[in-house]
Amino acid sequence: MTKKAKLDKIRNIGVIAHIDAGKTTTSERILFCTGRVYKIGAVDEGTATMDWMPQEQERGITITAASTMCSWKDYSINLIDTPGHVDFTVEVERSLRVLDGGVVVFCGVGGVESQSETVWRQADNYKIPRICFINKMDRVGSDFFGTIKQIQERLGANAAAIQLPMGLEANFYGMIDLVDMKSIVYGAGENDTSFEITDIPADLLPAAKEYRHKLLEALSETDADVMHKFVHDEDVDAKMLKAAIRKSTVGAKFIPILCGSSLRNKGVQPLMDAICDFLPSPMDVPAVKGTDPKTGKEVVRKPDIHDPFSAIVFKIMSDPYVGKLSFFRVYSGHFKTGSYVYNSSRDLRERVGKIVRMHANKQEIIEEVYAGDIAAAVGLRDTKTGDTVCDEKHPVVLESINFPEPVMFLAIEPKSNKDQEKLAMALKKIQEEDPSFRVKHDENTDQTIISGMGELHLEVIVDRMTREFNVGASVGKPQVAYKETMTKRASVTSKFVQQT
Repeated sequence: MTKKAKLDKIRNIGVIAHIDAGKTTTSERILFCTGRVYKIGAVDEGTATMDWMPQEQERGITITAASTMCSWKDYSINLIDTPGHVDFTVEVERSLRVLDGGVVVFCGVGGVESQSETVWRQADNYKIPRICFINKMDRVGSDFFGTIKQIQERLGANAAAIQLPMGLEANFYGMIDLVDMKSIVYGAGENDTSFEITDIPADLLPAAKEYRHKLLEALSETDADVMHKFVHDEDVDAKMLKAAIRKSTVGAKFIPILCGSSLRNKGVQPLMDAICDFLPSPMDVPAVKGTDPKTGKEVVRKPDIHDPFSAIVFKIMSDPYVGKLSFFRVYSGHFKTGSYVYNSSRDLRERVGKIVRMHANKQEIIEEVYAGDIAAAVGLRDTKTGDTVCDEKHPVVLESINFPEPVMFLAIEPKSNKDQEKLAMALKKIQEEDPSFRVKHDENTDQTIISGMGELHLEVIVDRMTREFNVGASVGKPQVAYKETMTKRASVTSKFVQQT
C-alpha cells in the first residue's frame, strides 16, 4: 500500500462530551472491539485504559486527554479521549486544534447538557466535522428522539438520525440502520458483543420509513443530487445515500446521529463503521495555512509526504522515565528519529532523540512519522505547547492554540525549607504541561499565587505535586494587600507657624 493510500485510510478523531456522558467507556469499547486491548476496563473500578492517572482512577473522571491508535478493518484511527469537566476544557481545546473529526457523545437521559454546548462551540470554532452518538439507551428515562430535538434546537445543528433504537430502556436490544434499511440485533448477554444483521421487523418498518424520509429531507439541504431525488419522490439507494452523508459530513454541513449503549457493548461496531465511512481523512480537510517567519507571507502546507516537514506541538507531558514528551500532529512531509527540527515559533534548532506512538501512558517506539500522523517526541527541551516544528530550509509558523484565562487563585507555600526548591521545579513542570495553569509571585504579600480553571483543577495539581514530585506544600487563601487611595476631592485650610 502506498503512503498516499494510507493517508486515505487515516482518521484523526476525538471523543468529546459533557462529563458522565460515557466518553471513556465508549473509547474503552472501541479499543476492545478493534483488538487494541483484550480486557474491557471500567471507569467506576478505575481500570479504564485511557484513565491512567491515579487522580482519574480515584475520582472516576477524565482529567487529561489521552491519545492512542487502533485499527478497524483497513483503517488506522488516532483516537484522543478528552475530559468532560469544565475545569479541564483546555484539554479539549488543544485536542480539537489538531484533529480532523469528532465523535460527540450525548447521554440518552441527560440530552444536551451545559458542557455539551461548550465542546460544541469549540468544535464549531475549528470547523470540525462530527458525528453524534446518543449513549445509555438502556437506561431508565432515555429519550432518543428528545435528544435529537435538543441537538437540532439548542445546538442549531442540521442533524438527523441514521439509526433508530430497537426496544426501550432495559429492553434495548439493537438498532435500525436507516441507510441500508436493515436491523442490527445484539445478543442477550450483558457483555455480548456479537450481533446479527436481519430485516427490519414489520412493526418497526413504518417508523423506519418515516425517519429515512427525514434523513433525506435534511440531506437535500446540502446535496443537490439527493434534493433532485427527494423532490421527485425517487428512491435513493444505500450507496448514493452513504456518499451524500460522507460529503455533507466532511463539509461540516450535516451531522449523522447514531445510538447505542457503550457499557452493554451495543452499537460500538456500527459507530466504528460510521467513523471510517463519514469522518474525514487528512486528505479531506483543507490544506493548513501558516506564515513564513522571515517574509511574513502566507504559506500553504498540503497533507503530502513530499511537501516540507511541518507539525504543531499540542501537548507536553512529563514522563518519570524518559523526561519531557512533546505530542505533535504532522501536517506535511515526513520525519525520522535522530533528525533535527527547527522550532520556527522560537527560532531554535533541536534534535529529536526518539519518536513514540502513545497508547494512553504507554509508549511504542517508531522510526518515522508521516503527514497525518499523531505521535510524541523525546528531546525537544525548549519547545512549548502551540509551537510549530518544521524543516529549517522551508520554515513556517502555523496558527497556535488559544488558551482561556484562569478564574481561580490560591496561595501556596512549601512546608519546609527543603521543599522550597522541589516546589519551584514541580510548578515549572506542571506549568509546561498545562498552559491554563499560571504561577506568579505577589511582591506586596510575598506569596506564591497559583491560578487555574477551577477548584478541582487546582486540587488535582496540588495532589500531583504531592504524589509525582514528592513536594510538601500548604495551600491557603491568597491575601489582599490593602492600599490607601483618594476617593473624593477635599479642601483644607491650615496655618503654618515657624518656630524661631
